[in-house]
Amino acid sequence: MDYIRLGRSGLKISRIVLGCMSYGVGERGNHPWTLGESDSRPFIRKALDFGINCFDTANMYSDGTSEEIVGKILKEMVPRDEIVIATKVYGRMRPGPNGIGLSRKAILAEAEASLRRLGTDYIDLYQIHFWDNDTPIDETLEALNDLVRSGKVRYIGASNVYAWQFAKALYRSDANSWTRFVSLQCHLNLLYREEEREMLPLCRDEGVGVIAFSPLARGRLTRPWTERSSRSDTDNVTAQFYGHAEAADRSIVDAVTDIAMERRVAPAHVALAWVAAKAGVTAPIVGATKTQHLDDAIEALGLKLTSDEIARLEERYVPHTVVGLK
Repeated sequence: MDYIRLGRSGLKISRIVLGCMSYGVGERGNHPWTLGESDSRPFIRKALDFGINCFDTANMYSDGTSEEIVGKILKEMVPRDEIVIATKVYGRMRPGPNGIGLSRKAILAEAEASLRRLGTDYIDLYQIHFWDNDTPIDETLEALNDLVRSGKVRYIGASNVYAWQFAKALYRSDANSWTRFVSLQCHLNLLYREEEREMLPLCRDEGVGVIAFSPLARGRLTRPWTERSSRSDTDNVTAQFYGHAEAADRSIVDAVTDIAMERRVAPAHVALAWVAAKAGVTAPIVGATKTQHLDDAIEALGLKLTSDEIARLEERYVPHTVVGLK
């Protein structure tokens, strides 16, 4: 496993990040396909054996049970300082007007709750999950800065924001000498490339690391277009993300399949190799609910696509509706 600095920070993470939305109590939250503690354990063990050192979750995943399961298993398996635990804040965790968002009250309360669930006294990378239109960005940034100064958080990052919002946040942090975002999580794959227009160039220019989520388009890039999975049948987000340009998307999936057959590799290898090689991307986030998922991720790091193959994959893309941002 290779390790790479996250942006201009000194923090080094593995070239694959294990996404932990897949681990949690299925009855809690919006993902009935998540794995409980006993079923999650082999995947976290395998990730560690492969050298993956970064594990990404969020307070809202499975109503907090993802943090509980991931924190407990990691604590049993590896010394705390050998891993990077990333989590997020924004989503509703309790009733009432202050149970959601990025106010100072919400951030400080949720940071303490995440620390308890994770069973740790610090979070390596604390990320805003979405932009909060109801809270001044200075209030959010100052609260995050205070968490870093207190030692409860090591680094901060953002996710699911527009480029103008992210640029504003970086400017305000610099203007006030507050801790700066070192990373940006964004939606990026062969079926959704809208972040290439503004966000990726901004992050390269500002020295911000990019962690790409949904690199396999929630499985759509790993199988024939008409093939279904249990997740695709129950996931209420997939249609929202990938229901806007079906003809173009289908032709891209066909191109992935063709190149995979030519290279004698799995389609997942091709799709992941494209994301991992994209300029400015530090690491893709990979979810794993089957043993093969982690094998595919590791093998994809060794696949180098030719310029002709990249052109074949990219030439069929058409602009998509921007989704997932507030």
